[in-house]
Amino acid sequence: MKLNKLHIIAPYPKGEAPSQRFRFEQYLDFLEENGFEIHYHSFHTLKSWKRLYKKGLFIQKFLDLNYNFIRRWVLLFRLIGAKHIFMHREMAHLGPPVFEWILVKVMRRKYVYDFDDAIWIPNYSAANARFQKLKCYWKVPYLIKWASKVSAGNEFLANYAGRFNSQAAVIPTTIDTQNQHTQLVNQNSFPVVIGWTGTHSTMHYLDFIVPVLRKLEREFDFKFKVISNKKPNYDLKSLVYMDWREETEINDLAEIHIGVMPLVLDAWSEGKCGFKALQYMALGMAAIVSPVGVNTKIIQHGTNGLVAETTEEWENALRLLLENGFMRKELGKNAVKSIKEQWSSDVWKEHYLKLLS
Repeated sequence: MKLNKLHIIAPYPKGEAPSQRFRFEQYLDFLEENGFEIHYHSFHTLKSWKRLYKKGLFIQKFLDLNYNFIRRWVLLFRLIGAKHIFMHREMAHLGPPVFEWILVKVMRRKYVYDFDDAIWIPNYSAANARFQKLKCYWKVPYLIKWASKVSAGNEFLANYAGRFNSQAAVIPTTIDTQNQHTQLVNQNSFPVVIGWTGTHSTMHYLDFIVPVLRKLEREFDFKFKVISNKKPNYDLKSLVYMDWREETEINDLAEIHIGVMPLVLDAWSEGKCGFKALQYMALGMAAIVSPVGVNTKIIQHGTNGLVAETTEEWENALRLLLENGFMRKELGKNAVKSIKEQWSSDVWKEHYLKLLS
């Protein structure tokens, strides 16, 4: 069988970013089984990605950036004559869409465009504020417009993409229930563990529920487990921090009984694809989420999880699940069922074949 070369263009090295692992990387084996030869082109090398968020090393980071831009120029030559190109987010972290413009307007190549956040909206930390203009958020509509097809993580993103490209469709972020999320939480173990996972850039969403946790600490014996790439500075006696590691990710998550996903209602949060909730549910956790964006489609309140908006609702939801082990088990059981029926990679894998045809 003659293989079709599929060039995947992504910001990060393979296996290093949740947005890539659960958007398309978990489908790569399936695509290879169906006649595609995968060629993976990340902007960052593994070394430059590991150095990016370390303190200092300014000269090395500057050299890394220049080297990665040179690699992108070389990639353009490799894409001459390419028939299957899949692009996640952008070709380069910084700057205007020069590479994409050359690819489409000069080289006359077509690409499928994939995104899973409201990346046209400036979103940055105070530490990176002085560099935010270099991100060129204004380029996103052009990247969408120039694509032959667009894969968006939820309806909010697809509606935005539809303003610039009529070939925009929803392919949600999904969970691999066959090879990865195969464990289940033991809801009979003690003490009860409330948990959250995510990068330090989104940890500020937890600020909303920290006072609630502090109040509940006076009544209940529980642990609050945070799995991230940076330790939070919360005054909580229940706090347990764990560095995120890919090789132990599922085992670490499977120790959590109650998974939390607080968000604020804004356009950036509307664009999120509910990945935390999906991970919690796939492992049989009782999830509590804010009613923002796709969360209200993933969670049916009282059936496969709980929805909480106000401080009082968060306190009531946490209190209920801390007290009621039977409810935690039932919500977790129904959550697993929902994932397998609606949000698993098995359900959506054929959509990727159609997308790339």
